[in-house]
Amino acid sequence: MVHFKQLDNGIRLIVKQMTGLLSVTMGIIVGTGASAETAAQDGISHFIEHMMFKGTKKRTAFQISDAMDAIGAQVNAFTGKDMTCYYAKSTSSHAAEAFEILSDLFLNSVFPEDEMVKEKGVIVEEISMNEDTPDDLCLDLLSRAFFGEENYGRNILGTKENVRGFTKSDVDAYLADRYTTDNIIISMAGNISVELAEKLVEQYFGGLKKTTKKPVDMSVRLKSDNLFRKKDIEQIHIAIAYPSMKRYERLSDATSIMNAVFGGSMSSRLFKRVREEMGLAYTVYSYMSMFEKSGSLVIYAGVNAADYKRSAEAIYGCIEEMRKKNLSEEEFLRGKEQLLSSSVFAQESTSSQMLLYGKELIYSGNIYDFEKRIADITAVTLSDVYEAIEYNFDDRYRATALVGNVDAPLV
Repeated sequence: MVHFKQLDNGIRLIVKQMTGLLSVTMGIIVGTGASAETAAQDGISHFIEHMMFKGTKKRTAFQISDAMDAIGAQVNAFTGKDMTCYYAKSTSSHAAEAFEILSDLFLNSVFPEDEMVKEKGVIVEEISMNEDTPDDLCLDLLSRAFFGEENYGRNILGTKENVRGFTKSDVDAYLADRYTTDNIIISMAGNISVELAEKLVEQYFGGLKKTTKKPVDMSVRLKSDNLFRKKDIEQIHIAIAYPSMKRYERLSDATSIMNAVFGGSMSSRLFKRVREEMGLAYTVYSYMSMFEKSGSLVIYAGVNAADYKRSAEAIYGCIEEMRKKNLSEEEFLRGKEQLLSSSVFAQESTSSQMLLYGKELIYSGNIYDFEKRIADITAVTLSDVYEAIEYNFDDRYRATALVGNVDAPLV
């Protein structure tokens, strides 16, 4: 059973009841992230997410975690390109206590100056860790090569300079612009009654004043650049991006099936050719990123430094094979089954369901329909996949990134 309610102030509640379970995951989702930031704000969404856990009007940072541990609950958060999510998972018997703590940190955080100073140091170290993790660095570099310095090209962590300079007034201004009642979804999935879910949301969020998010310019101007970062490491890390489908575009499912055949699984052409047949990489894969205004097909490989050009040629060779539209019926059906099974598997996790229903509501304004999702995937034809191939591998907008002991970009 799925239940939806919109409060008078605009906050929306979605509840997916999973009565056969003994737990519930409760999330507060805000429709904002790195892509909504200006250059001066770069990294502030992530900084705020961290600071929400550093003390409220009635709890210190330790008391927040201690209160959750006392009831055996888990609490966490993450920031993405276009959303931020705070969530708690608890047994059904402790749902009310867990949601009260989650609501407290979300609504009543006070951002103490001493905690801000400490957390800036933590995030600066996180940025340094990212710089020392070459695959993460390579994919961040690729985002900048593909999208440029704005919106989807932004690094979620931001820059060290920005993070060190954030003030309480910067935080307050961003919260006022983006953490508005029309931009907040509360999503619950698991064994919780609709009556309790509504009561909790009304109790903690019903009294908020109605507010409207500040619009941001999400115009996408593809940079399609070739970038590299020289680092004295053993491997060369390769990343390549092509334009792909936007979220909810007609061929988005066909593109996902195409990606499963191309590089999205251990039976994919990319994996079999580059790793299994040629032995050039331990890790090689492709994935889709679909946003409101744009999308990308990303290919990544970590390869031996002496063979990186040969590895790139092998990847481009796999792309040329896809362009021939020579998929077998077996490949097509296997790709479709992988997409179908991922939707089915998500039905069995309260965390996945919380996020799935919450994201659908924040992105499209609609309630996720599992039966329709399965029907849409089932309806995809091989002709649709061939049409997706034509769209996805457009060399005019290809971007590349290299990280390793190199002196020039990949072209």
